[in-house]
Order: sequence, then C-alpha cells, then structure tokens
Amino acid sequence: MGFFALKPKTKMISAVYWFLLFVVLLLQACDGFYLPGSYMHTYTNREPIVAKVNSLTSIETELPFSYYSLPYCKPLGGVKKSAENLGELLMGDQIDNSPYRFRMNVNETVFLCITNPLSEHEVKLLKQRTRDLYQVNMILDNLPVMRFANQNGVSIQWTGFPVGFSPTNGNDDYIINHLKFTVLVHEYVGNGVEIIGTGEEGMGVISEADDNKASGYEIVGFEVVPCSIKYDPEVMTKLHMYDNITAVKCPAEIDKSQIIREQERVSFTYEVEFVKSNTRWPSRWDAYLKMEGARVHWFSILNSLMVIFFLAGIVFVIFLRTVRRDLTRYEELDKEAQAQMNEELSGWKLVVGDVFREPDHPKLLCVMVGDGIQITWMAVVTIIFAAFGFMSPASRGMLLTGMIFLYLFLGIAAGYVAVRLWVTIKGTTEGWRSVSWSVACFFPGIVFVILTTLNFMLWGSKSTGAIPISLYFVLLALWFCISVPLTLLGGYFGTRAEPIKYPVRTNQIPREIPARKYPSWLLVLGAGTLPFGTLFIELFFILSSIWLGRFYYVFGFLLIVLLLLVIVCAEVSVVLTYMHLCVEDWRWWWKAFYASGSVALYVFLYSINYLIFDLQSLSGPVSAMLYLGYSLIMAVAIMLSTGTIGFLMSFYFVHYLFSSVKID
Repeated sequence: MGFFALKPKTKMISAVYWFLLFVVLLLQACDGFYLPGSYMHTYTNREPIVAKVNSLTSIETELPFSYYSLPYCKPLGGVKKSAENLGELLMGDQIDNSPYRFRMNVNETVFLCITNPLSEHEVKLLKQRTRDLYQVNMILDNLPVMRFANQNGVSIQWTGFPVGFSPTNGNDDYIINHLKFTVLVHEYVGNGVEIIGTGEEGMGVISEADDNKASGYEIVGFEVVPCSIKYDPEVMTKLHMYDNITAVKCPAEIDKSQIIREQERVSFTYEVEFVKSNTRWPSRWDAYLKMEGARVHWFSILNSLMVIFFLAGIVFVIFLRTVRRDLTRYEELDKEAQAQMNEELSGWKLVVGDVFREPDHPKLLCVMVGDGIQITWMAVVTIIFAAFGFMSPASRGMLLTGMIFLYLFLGIAAGYVAVRLWVTIKGTTEGWRSVSWSVACFFPGIVFVILTTLNFMLWGSKSTGAIPISLYFVLLALWFCISVPLTLLGGYFGTRAEPIKYPVRTNQIPREIPARKYPSWLLVLGAGTLPFGTLFIELFFILSSIWLGRFYYVFGFLLIVLLLLVIVCAEVSVVLTYMHLCVEDWRWWWKAFYASGSVALYVFLYSINYLIFDLQSLSGPVSAMLYLGYSLIMAVAIMLSTGTIGFLMSFYFVHYLFSSVKID
C-alpha cells in the first residue's frame, strides 16, 4: 500500500528532474538568446530582398481594402497571399507579395510598369481612396515602412504612405507613383552567439556551426519618401519591368505631378538606397514604439495611480476600523444584551436572516460571473506575457490570437466557478449542465451577433476587414469543439467541489426593506466613477492605437493599471455592499456586481466622446457603426470582468462578516 501511495509522487519528482535537466542543457548549449521578435535574417551583398504589401487602411473610414483593388503593378509570377494567423485575419490584414524587389547594398532607380489608360471606375476608385486618406502599408523583412512628415515645424513619423494627395486650392487629385526607399542595414559578424526567435518565418536558430552563413547584413530600418511624377508615356512604354532608369527628383510644381483622370497612363517607378546604421537588430523596433507625448503619458498614469491608490487606501482603512468596532462591540455583549441590541439598533446586524437569501435571476448571475472569470484571467495572462515581451509587434496578430486561445482554454475555470456558485445558491447540483452551456454561449454569443451584424456591413463595402465564411466555420469549430467541452468539464468539477456553506441560516419570510429617499441604483452608477478614474488615461492610448494606427507597447504600465483597477473595483464594491447592509437592504448580490461593473457604462460613454471629439475625420455610417460595435464588445467585456471582481470580493466580505457574528 505504501509503495503504491509513493509511486505517483516518485513519477512527479522524476518528471521535474528531467525537465530541469533539459533546461540546464538548453542553457549550456546557448551562449545567449533573443526573445521575442522574428527570426533574424542576414543577407549577403546583392542578395534579393522582396517587399510585401498589406491591406490599404484609413483613419477616415477604418475599412481596410486589398492593395490590388487599385490599379497597381503586379508581380511577374502573379499575386500570392502570405500565410496569416487567426489574429491577422480577424484584424483585416491581407499580406501579399509585391513587385518591389531590392538587392542588398545595390542602390538603383527602377521602372516597374505603366498602366493601361485609366477607366472611369478606376479613376473614381483612386479619387475616393485618395480623399479618404488611404495609406499603402509595405513590409520589408517584417518591418513596416515608415515615413516622416513635418507639421508646424515638428517631425512626425507615420507607418505607410498615402495613395495620393489632393491640393487644398484645387479639385484635382494626384497619385503617388514614385517611391524613394531608404533601407537601413547593420553589418553583422557571426560570433558563436545562438539566436532563437519566433515570427512569420517560425522558429529559427543560428548556431556556432553557422558562423559564416550568419555573417552579413541585417535590415534594421525601412523608410520611404513618396512622390508624384508625370512621365512621358511614349518613353515609358519602351521599358520593361526592373529596367534601370536615371534618378529623378520629386517635383515641387504641381503641374509636374501625375494627375488622376480618365485615359491617363500612370508609370510606377522606385529608387532604393542602402545606408549603414549603428542600430542593432534587437533594437530595430524602438523607432516604431516611440509614442508622441510620452512624458505626459507616463506622468498622467503615475499621478492617477498615486491619487486613486491613496484615496482607496484611506477608504479601506476607515472601513476596516468601522467594521472591526461593530464586531468587537457585538461580540462583547452577552446573549440578552445582543437581543436587546438587535431591537434597539439598526444596520447590517438586522439582516442576518436574509443576507444570503437567493438573489433574483440566480442563473444569469452565475453565468455572468463565470464569463467574467474567463475574461479577467485572459486579460491578466495576456498583459503579463506582453509586459515581459512575449507579444512582440513583429509578430502581427499574435496578441489577438493568444487572447482567443487563452479565452477558449479558460472555459474550464469559467464553468467551475459558475457551477460552484450555482450549487452554493441553490443547494443542489440540479441544472448545472444548463448553467455550463449558458456560460459557454453567453459572452461569445453576444460577440458573435455583433460581429455578424458588422460583417454584413463590411461585405457590402467589399472590405478585407470582412470575416470570410471559411473563418466563420473555424471560429465556430473552436467555440463548440474546445470552449464548450472545456466549460462543461469545468462545470462537472464544480459539482464535485464542496459548496460554500453559509455561516447563518436564512429566514423563511423575507425581511421588509425600509424605504429610501433616493433609489439605490444612483449610488451603484456613481460607484463606477472611481474605477473609471484608474482606466480612462490608458483607455485614450489604447483607443488611439486601435483607431489611429499607432503602436501600443507600454504593457508594463497597463499591467500596473490592471492591478490597481482590480484593487479599486474590489474596494468600491465592498464599501457599497456594506452601505446597503447598513440601511437594512439585504439585496446586495446584483448591486455588488454592478457597483464595480458600472465602470463599463463610463467606458462606453467615453468611447462615444472619443468618436465625436478625437475621431472627427471618421466618415460614413458604416465606419461609425463599426466603431460603436467594437466599443460595445469592449464595454460588455469590461462590465463582466470588473463586475465579477467586485461581486466575488463582496461575497467573501459578507461571508467573513457574518461568520464573525455569534448566532444561536
């Protein structure tokens, strides 16, 4: 018997031993490693480098379109789509090969192609994309192209370049048909350092045996200056793709630019210059991650954190002292004095027989708490990984893909918490399957309905942001083949777990709640302002990164804000619950949930404010509906997450409070 009892433990120790041995050997084999980012590719002189193109994007419409929906030059071998992950597909990315190709350290000016005479449809499309401020997004060695512009004497960096431009003093539009590329390269000499990285090329390792192969040049920057140049069609038709031409200068006169009108033939050219840089390959993304107004961003975040933490700390300390005094006074009395005190005093002590009475709509409460657990842990784990650098912007779509799979596998935790709460409230396991199914379908169902509605709009606009039918089936398969079974499994474990026992008995007849001068929901709505205070500054930068095409990569501060938000939500909900119990209102369950969950209302209102005042350029009803639809999904997720945090903390508090009271 003793042998069989020790055998699993021995196996576990053996497994840990082999795992640690593997880690030690891995560290011994590596002189160093780099994580995260894409696999470093080194190029030799004159080695071909092929640029890729992503979807055309605009902050005016937020509707992405395919690069080849416009009359651009196509590669000789035809258009080929790059393999994309789940996150890239959901974000509307469509990465294709392009005719732009370079040779390492070869500076040249190249002719690409000349279009057929532009048709009426092509002219209309080019003009519309130009006036909607659409940007062309190119990628070289996994780096997006960057351009610099001067506005009011300040140099501003952007990713991508415009389709065209429209002068303020005229009605004509002009197309960008000449690109001046600058490729920054760093000379790399293999020194036996092993480099491990992940990216669109997958896992890659450079070992000591590959020293000679690894030596070469690495791309650390990709910049562009876009121009519009009117060429002579008769001269350009004699050229072939990739023929070298004489260097050209961007014209300052508007009449020397290529106008967009019918029967015009547009010639596309580009030039490339390779410039040596001291920037190392691991630091090449630093230029993209610099945020405008960074000093204001950091100062505002720190200021909000300190003020709110100080305020919440004071409230919590005062509150603890009040409860402790009440408990001490109550426990020091004998039974007769306690009975007399119950008759003379009002407050939370009078609702002993009702405080754990079953709430209204208990199944819905259990479902929302279960989904809240799933969303909260998904957010926490994702932000922790991102804060430690595992969600590199070099791996496009990785953040969203990771969030989706985390959500799917956390269904087991959602089912467990929801069913255990259900069994605690009802006192029986009957109906746990229905609760588990509801947990698996509640929040995903809301998201599915909203996304489907938005998708019909995107299909009507022929945008690449529309989710393909095939991807719909993939998402449904992930939902019903992974999330639902895991949620049911978690629910089963919830039935096996011991239900939480109430410290007091519930009376058969509910106690009458005294009339109040003001409705309690006003206090519940007002409670959401304090959690919103911890969130709104970071929310501005998150919305800017989503809708204005900026990179967001200060996940360290986001992690601090998330932790502070959890603390404030818990404290606000507990304080509000205590206030309701003090006025003999024993219906605290839903109020505890919405006390912290009401922050979602302010988040949604702030999103509308951001749409009106910060996204003034957003045009068209489809774009506005797209923005409001995604904002609604975000608000519902925040409500479930913050509401769950507040409810669980309040439940623990009420359980602790009444287990400290002496009851016959």
